[in-house]
Amino acid sequence: MENADALLGRDEEQRRLAALLGAARNGRGGSLLVLGEPGIGKTYLLAEAARQASVDVIRLDGYESESAMPFAAAQRLVAMLQRHHAALPERQRQALEVASGVADGPAPDRFLVGLGMLGLLAAAGADQPVVCLIDDAHLIDSESLDALAFVARRIAVEHVAVVFAARDEEGFADRIGGVPQLALTGLHLDDAVRLLNRSTTRPFAPSAAAAIARATGGNPLALIDLAGDALVHELPDLGLAGVPLPVGRHLEAHYVRQVRRSDPGVQSWVLLAAADSTGNVDLLGAAAVQLGLRPDGGDRAEVAGLVELEPVVRFRHPLVRSAVYNAAPGAERRRVHGALARAAEQLGLVQTEAWHAARAVLGTDPEVADRLAHSADLAARRGGLASQATILTRAAELSPPGPVRDARQVGAAEAALAAGAIHVAHRLVEQIDPSAAEAVTQGRAVSVRSALGLFSGNPDGVRGATAGNLQAADAFHGHDPEREQRALLSAFHTACTAERMILGTTPDALGHRMVAGVGVADGPASVILRGLGALVLEPYEQAVVPARAALDAILALPDHDMMQMGSVIASLGTFLWDNEGRADALTRAATAARDAGALQLVDSLLWIMALSELWGGSLRRAVMFDELVREVRRAMGYDAENVINAAVMAWTGSPLEVVAAIADGADATGFGGVSSAARASIASRHLADGRYQEAYDQLTPLLADNFLHTTPTYYPDYVEAAVRSGHHGDAERVATSLAQLADANGSPWCRGLAERGLALVSTQDAEPHYTASIDTLGKTGAEVDLARSHLVYGEWLRRTRRRREAGEQLRLALEHFRHSGADLFVARATTELAPLTDPGDIGSAPRQFDLTTQEHTIAQLAAAGRTNPEIAANLFISPNTVDYHLRKVFQKLGVSSRRQLADRLTPTPTEERPTTS
Repeated sequence: MENADALLGRDEEQRRLAALLGAARNGRGGSLLVLGEPGIGKTYLLAEAARQASVDVIRLDGYESESAMPFAAAQRLVAMLQRHHAALPERQRQALEVASGVADGPAPDRFLVGLGMLGLLAAAGADQPVVCLIDDAHLIDSESLDALAFVARRIAVEHVAVVFAARDEEGFADRIGGVPQLALTGLHLDDAVRLLNRSTTRPFAPSAAAAIARATGGNPLALIDLAGDALVHELPDLGLAGVPLPVGRHLEAHYVRQVRRSDPGVQSWVLLAAADSTGNVDLLGAAAVQLGLRPDGGDRAEVAGLVELEPVVRFRHPLVRSAVYNAAPGAERRRVHGALARAAEQLGLVQTEAWHAARAVLGTDPEVADRLAHSADLAARRGGLASQATILTRAAELSPPGPVRDARQVGAAEAALAAGAIHVAHRLVEQIDPSAAEAVTQGRAVSVRSALGLFSGNPDGVRGATAGNLQAADAFHGHDPEREQRALLSAFHTACTAERMILGTTPDALGHRMVAGVGVADGPASVILRGLGALVLEPYEQAVVPARAALDAILALPDHDMMQMGSVIASLGTFLWDNEGRADALTRAATAARDAGALQLVDSLLWIMALSELWGGSLRRAVMFDELVREVRRAMGYDAENVINAAVMAWTGSPLEVVAAIADGADATGFGGVSSAARASIASRHLADGRYQEAYDQLTPLLADNFLHTTPTYYPDYVEAAVRSGHHGDAERVATSLAQLADANGSPWCRGLAERGLALVSTQDAEPHYTASIDTLGKTGAEVDLARSHLVYGEWLRRTRRRREAGEQLRLALEHFRHSGADLFVARATTELAPLTDPGDIGSAPRQFDLTTQEHTIAQLAAAGRTNPEIAANLFISPNTVDYHLRKVFQKLGVSSRRQLADRLTPTPTEERPTTS
């Protein structure tokens, strides 16, 4: 098919591609996904656009036989950009080398590989604008596709464009969400008829041509190929019948006839190429020798117009390949796959050999299954979780029924779960008969089911995940101590997710089972379980020491293990009222996850960090972490607008009825932790608005149904709400409990809040408690709590008619509220301050600048002292993009240095905690 024919009726599509590539030439990179059926002209459209754009073209093609080989496509891209490797940070360079199979090291996350690929393409684009064309992207291996989609989403100010061409099958477009799409449909009727008649020496009658055009859907390649088929001209009643023309069947039959006109040697060679699909000329040559074929079979197939041989073997149309393969008898297909397997073994292509060997057998074959399992292990070492799942699934199919088959099946489910392929994991694990499997396999299957319960959206799945993990731990007991302890830690995590809504077990039962798991093996997990068991079961003053030991044990873990411990870190830190240690540990865990490219863990940790800042931190930091969650979601291809942190929403002014509705929804789906945090934040909002009875009513059910470490964090608000709403006895009781906690844990944060509570309930000597609260909280990072202590002290001073001192405290409160971002308390502080001073002395909120969300996030990180590469790593973008946005920020804010930036963004600077750098 000539280019001019392929591009008939494609003016608008060409303009869109030309605009994309033109923008890349000018340093405004972007991406596009071109979707369409086979033969619709995707490849020709991309090639013509690249030819006219005068840019360097990097071409990647998808191959079916590589689809289960992790990072196969990425390896080819990395090799093409070898000269730019030195431009990458060491961690990214190592990730690319391990993923490419040229170096040993920790298995890299696919998003870290994507960040390295982004760096390579950015470096290449700095020399000459680059377009990366990825054809047949639906055949790209899963890991490479995720990495390439990440690149496509994060391109911003690079001289780079990434264009995918793919069939939209099995939800492919959803796999690379966040990339703009161009749906390539068939030609309009006039263009289709014109192309059909230009492609034949026997023009069709108008009615027949229109019928073929409609029946093919205007598919250019189908039109051209059918135009030359004499049998199509002879179809009875062409264009007059009342039923659609069966073009798919006729087109496939047309290709089969083309092949069968060749001699038997060419037919065998074409079947060989159809069975392989990598297009590897060396592999096909070696396999041809195995089959006793002439060495010029490929050349003769090319002369016949069936394939092209440079640089790899390509079929004229995907239907040619499928027609040839499907028309061959099963025995012949297996014979060809066997030859390809032997040839791959000779060439040292381990995974290719296993792939073909698996298709060369019927029924079970333990030897081939073992080779597939080895190939799956190799995939896992390169970070290929999706590939591991696919290969292990086939290995299980080839394994005879029994323990080995079951273990491979559950291993495939675990890999699919880790890769985020939830539906695949569910299908695989449901195929396992727990009653017939060995104990460890049973436990692994139950663990997968419990994890899937959290993703299912089924309330019983979320609420029952803790009981499921305990069941898994029981299955592992006496067989696999490490897995047993890991299951118990997972049980605690899921308990924190469901909180009061746990189904099938109780917190006490969880605590006793964790304690029982302490002695099954030595090591950090035992110390952590001992601390968590104490947190659940023991009196507070007795639990502090083991809980502290557990937190210390987590801090001593290697980064890879620590980044898995977000909920445990938050729980122990909150239980100990160690807001500074909690923040530092979470920051280290998030940094480790970010450096590993583990975006799903980064997402979870940032969410936890945002919530932690609401109790013992700064709302400004909570909002920043919430915005970083949005950036991470965008990088993963999710809709960032669906990030709903109800607790942060309550603190940042969202309508309370909306927050309450989200809390109700969390209850309905079993996410009790989300619900309680949202309701406690609604209570804080009521306190800010002076609606003390509403705050008391909101908090009372939470205190009546105590849950482990979270309920005591609501004590300070409850004391204030109870005192101000006339429930003095309740306030005294809880204030006393909070003071006892402070006595036991020695936490300045807890002591400062306890002193505030004692001040609020005191009827005579309140002032020492107020000043002690302010002095103690002033040494912590709990800025919102400090501001609130200034506020209630100022209110008390005003009511004791000490106007000047009251004004000082209220001004400090106002300053801290504004600096910390807790604007919801500003009105209450301003109202108290107004009678004590002239309106002009109250001051106003810091100036709001017209910054986008991403600009604001980058500005905050820069103001905190982060370098451009560190900011880029935080946001999973390139340093070029950071530099571009910072220049815009400097211009909008009228500053010329990071020091000035920090002053402008934080008018009353306080010492900042690190972010995830």
